[in-house]
Amino acid sequence: MLKEDHKKVEGLFKRFEKAGDRAYAEKRDLVDRIIESLSEHASIEEQLFYPVTRMTVPAVEDIALESLEEHHIVKWVLSELDGMDPAHERFDAKVTVLIENVRHHVEEEEQEYFPKVRDELGRNALGDLGDAMEKARAVAPTHPHPRSPDTPPGNLIAGTGAGIVDRVADTVSGVAQGGLATVQDLVDRLRGSTSSRPAPKGSPTAKKAAAGVRKRSADAADRATSATRRAKRTGEKATTEARKTAASAVRAAKSTGSAAKAGAKATATTAKRSTRSTATTAKRSAKRTATAAKQSAKSTATTAKRSSNGSRPTAKRAAKSTGSTAKRTARRTTSTAKRAARSTATTAKRTAKRTASAGSARRS
Repeated sequence: MLKEDHKKVEGLFKRFEKAGDRAYAEKRDLVDRIIESLSEHASIEEQLFYPVTRMTVPAVEDIALESLEEHHIVKWVLSELDGMDPAHERFDAKVTVLIENVRHHVEEEEQEYFPKVRDELGRNALGDLGDAMEKARAVAPTHPHPRSPDTPPGNLIAGTGAGIVDRVADTVSGVAQGGLATVQDLVDRLRGSTSSRPAPKGSPTAKKAAAGVRKRSADAADRATSATRRAKRTGEKATTEARKTAASAVRAAKSTGSAAKAGAKATATTAKRSTRSTATTAKRSAKRTATAAKQSAKSTATTAKRSSNGSRPTAKRAAKSTGSTAKRTARRTTSTAKRAARSTATTAKRTAKRTASAGSARRS
């Protein structure tokens, strides 16, 4: 576990050494990661590895004390680098001194210290010690504290407290930076533009918190945008369907109205024709009846004259009675024909009026 930490830090050292002279952003990021890694590593060694091995492994006392002093020097350099402007003229120099000290410290531990510990402690004991150090890492400080105690019991209390404070501060810093970036992202969304954002500053913990806040906010904004677009499409579709339905209703109403008007007109025309036909037929019938009555009266009168003189009064009365009957019949026939014509006309008008009213109701 400790060797893995050494490899991780050495990788960061090599990347810093390869960075260009003016690669300030990259150097600042690398140093922030170096600070956090070395602060956690030093804390778990001071709280567990050094005390346990000093009590259980012979002949490591001097090496352990030298390691504590090397840690002390390294923490002072880290505290000076923490927050220093990477463009400062002494920034690269301090990092170079830091790298040299750490590499010397790692070489002594891996070549002298660790072999003695492996020889003295069994695999199970080393496994238990590694598990304990891994748990301690979860609450270890992420920044250097060179004035804090570096041996038990003081470092157990101070280190845990410092670790909690560091992680809370890093998280708060990250959340604040992420919140600011989120506000700027929202402004860009509203404006429909894109602007550059400064990279989050601070330890990896702070940067992770900032990235997390920004990502969660971006995801929420994307979901809100998608929901708005779906609602807009649904509204547009509903509006289009409503317009189509209204247009179909208008066309249907117009068609019904036109059909009703045409039907009413045809009914009225048919009624007028029927009325005229009935009236004409009635007139013709009355005329025929009158003509037939006159002819019958004349025939009766002629017959009466030819009869004997004794029957003359009877013949005249018969002729007069026949003429009167014929006239009454003609008048009744004419009156009946006129009533039939008026009734037919009235019925036709009512039918036309009902048809027109039904057409208006359908349009409504």
